[in-house]
Amino acid sequence: MKRILADVVGFGKQYMRNIAGPFFAFAFPILLILVFGAIFTSDDPARITLPVQDLDEGTHSVEYLTILNSTGVVDIEMVSSSEDITTYIQDNSLAIALVIPANFSGNIDELQAGNLSARASLIVYGDDSRSTYGMAVGAIHSAAEYMNYNLSGTVPIVFFEPRSVVSEEFNFMDFFVPGVVGIVVMTNSLFSMTSICAEYRNRGHFKLLATTRLAKWEWLVSKFIFFTFMLTGSLIVTYAVGIALFDMESSLTPFSIVLIAAGTFLFVSMGMLLGVVVKDPESGAAAANAIGFPMMFLSGAFFPLEIMPSYLQTVAKVIPLTYLNEGLRDTMVYANNESALMNLAVLVVIALVFFVLASRLMSWKER
Repeated sequence: MKRILADVVGFGKQYMRNIAGPFFAFAFPILLILVFGAIFTSDDPARITLPVQDLDEGTHSVEYLTILNSTGVVDIEMVSSSEDITTYIQDNSLAIALVIPANFSGNIDELQAGNLSARASLIVYGDDSRSTYGMAVGAIHSAAEYMNYNLSGTVPIVFFEPRSVVSEEFNFMDFFVPGVVGIVVMTNSLFSMTSICAEYRNRGHFKLLATTRLAKWEWLVSKFIFFTFMLTGSLIVTYAVGIALFDMESSLTPFSIVLIAAGTFLFVSMGMLLGVVVKDPESGAAAANAIGFPMMFLSGAFFPLEIMPSYLQTVAKVIPLTYLNEGLRDTMVYANNESALMNLAVLVVIALVFFVLASRLMSWKER
């Protein structure tokens, strides 16, 4: 234990002297939550600009546009009736535009008078592959339904009542911060260890360590201890910033600290295992990026797993970072420690496999 602690202190001093280490452990997660928090927790969410060409300019088209504007989703931008709408869309690279045809108001009057052959339509042009298209279409449809109620006098019969399944009123940041913490654990442990192993081999440091009484597993444990303490501090700082700036309601539980330790153990061991095959710092960085970045985006850190295609959800289930992220959300947001324990068990099993393989396969005598 004295050898391990001595290596923890020596490595820690060396690691903290390099500005990149403290930056990615403490400043990077804060920058992430500041950027995403500013985007997704605003009390005044951004509205979609919706170009509208009103070829009718009648009573009912004005009424419809008033209802549409009151949805709070779109900002209406009027297009001159002299414009060719398809050319206007192409020239301005628009995702969506709405056209109210001529005789829109007249057709509504005829329908109210009993002429069922009349048709009052709204024409939507757009690119349905763009995310703003669906949001704008939803607002257009909702405004049309509301206007139908007003015109026909129909009383809505079916309603829905949204009810929360969690005990607290959580916001976006409560669900986002555990994913950020998971990413910080992975990037600091995996990327650092892979680069360190490559650099130690390239400079012959492993040969020097082979002449000491420090065993490979002791060297690996010392890195685990250092990164666990540093990343636990990162979790506390990140959580404190989230509480102070975004009124987070999630809890910083003791179980989350255990998950941080398990995730650190796993990714430190994975980094050393990658160090078995890399020969220099450049190839080490490339190998860590090739493994780390797909995990970052497929583990549910930024996007819910439920919105991914089924085959990507299957891929996510074999990614270790998925279990760290889900475990942190289980304990911090849902207070579901039973589910968090299952995720912890998966992390520990994978970590032990990587630890044993890394300890056995890493040679300190090869350059």
